[in-house]
Amino acid sequence: MSDEPDGEGTRTRPEQVSQDPATGLTTGALARRLGVSPTTLRSWDRRYGIGPAVRADGRHRRWTPRDIAVLEAMCRLTSAGVPPAEAARAAKGRASPEQGGDPLPSATPRARSRAAGTLPLGDVRQECRGLARAAVRLDAPAVEEQLTAAVDTHGLAVAWQEVMVPTLHAVGRKWASSGDRYVEVEHLLSWHMSTALRRRTLPPARHGDALGPGPVVLACVPGEQHTLALEALNAGLSELRLPTRMFGSAVPAEALTAAVERTGPAAVVLWAQARSTASLPLARHVAGAQWGVKGARRRPLVMLGGPGWLGRSGHGMLRPTAFEDALDTLAGLYAAEPPVTPAHGPA
Repeated sequence: MSDEPDGEGTRTRPEQVSQDPATGLTTGALARRLGVSPTTLRSWDRRYGIGPAVRADGRHRRWTPRDIAVLEAMCRLTSAGVPPAEAARAAKGRASPEQGGDPLPSATPRARSRAAGTLPLGDVRQECRGLARAAVRLDAPAVEEQLTAAVDTHGLAVAWQEVMVPTLHAVGRKWASSGDRYVEVEHLLSWHMSTALRRRTLPPARHGDALGPGPVVLACVPGEQHTLALEALNAGLSELRLPTRMFGSAVPAEALTAAVERTGPAAVVLWAQARSTASLPLARHVAGAQWGVKGARRRPLVMLGGPGWLGRSGHGMLRPTAFEDALDTLAGLYAAEPPVTPAHGPA
């Protein structure tokens, strides 16, 4: 079989994925390894001179270990938001002062970009582009580093709303438009986002006054597995030192009712990602729960979160318009000051 030529649209066969020690990787095999398209590799070669050392028969590209090291550096830099031309210069110079190259350039944190790599991101923060590229490459260390940097730099609320959510939505759109592809990207990204959020979640706060408001109960409705938004809200409430009880995904109706009766919560946040899981009868049942002595009965505030509730008439229940709206509302139940962005940096 012949190897992949430089022409567009030619696909590499599975047997070409392994590297021939004498000649190196084919373009298709290297593209799969890095998580970029063959067209991107050819474009970088043409524009920035980052090309293979070997061209068999003058047509077929073969990438040596040194070529691959340069491209891996290029991918890391562009994932961090460094402009490609600048990243190419640093990658070719080995990006290390002790090796005679220039220092690594840094990305501009507040820059925005309409470029999306392989994902439909649109007009978003520069960090979204880098995070998306790292996720598509399944580069777990880079994903973790970029999520940690986003939270430390911008704070939890901004990192969630302007970095994590847009990137997740882009992966979801790509998944929906390409069959079963990119499922592994969403799973990897979700796992590391969950890890980043839990690292910012402080130990549960206690509410010493038994007569005061109880905790905030956070639960996905039965059949709902998407917990990331609740994890973000739980982390945000913990930073405000407000008491919470996080129950996670797919809480059975009976278990949810029992939890409400046992904890006497100030509020119950019910998350539904899909209309098929959003149950207004259950929400009304929770809203009608009562506890306390006669004449001083209490009921929880019910907050409906997630797109599954759109178009549903939840009379007497709250529908926050944004993450910070939910934090403001819940903090108000404890006679707290409006949420203040915590000091940036590791908790």
